[in-house]
Amino acid sequence: MFAEPSLTHRQEDGLDVPMLLWRFPQPVLAASSAVLGGGTGPREWLINASVAMSYARPDPDVHLAGLAAGLGLTGPGIGLLTGVDVTDVVAADDDGVQVHATVGLGAPIQAADPEATGFGHRPGTINIVVWVPQRLADGALINAVATATEAKVQALAELGLAATGTSTDAVCVLCPLDGPPAAYGGPRSRWGAPLARAVHRAVLDGGATNLATGRSWSGRVESRT
Repeated sequence: MFAEPSLTHRQEDGLDVPMLLWRFPQPVLAASSAVLGGGTGPREWLINASVAMSYARPDPDVHLAGLAAGLGLTGPGIGLLTGVDVTDVVAADDDGVQVHATVGLGAPIQAADPEATGFGHRPGTINIVVWVPQRLADGALINAVATATEAKVQALAELGLAATGTSTDAVCVLCPLDGPPAAYGGPRSRWGAPLARAVHRAVLDGGATNLATGRSWSGRVESRT
């Protein structure tokens, strides 16, 4: 069974800012689109940190590395940022696959929007962390990232959004480093099918909550002051 994340906080501008932290008992194999620890290879930890919707640092990887150091994390890891409150994380599991998603839908986009120009982003962000209990072959690992993305888009359509995500979404697929590898990660494969169902459910539930509240982490802080 994959470990549940722990909730921790950091101090910024006099505020307790929440973060989710996974410390893996042993290194895992990852394929990640994260700004810190992206790519493929062994990873030893993962953090998903809330930030204000006004976040505009040009070096989020350096910021995340500093947050990791502040938690005493060493070795290769993964760092994610999101404008939502990570305490709203949604967990889903299906046939051994476990998913944790933080779903921010404040700035939905269509990936192939013909009117889009330049690079614009807001840290609303859908971050998806997936654990598959069998080692995936290299191609299957990459295919699993695509399967998770397809399931996310399906959930957004069912939420009534003409969107494929936000401009800052990230997906992390994790599996054991050792063992006989599964050859496939597509949506009808042994692990891709439950992965798709779990991601779909997590994004659907998390997205419904985010659309109902309409509040980012910083919006919640402001509403209390």
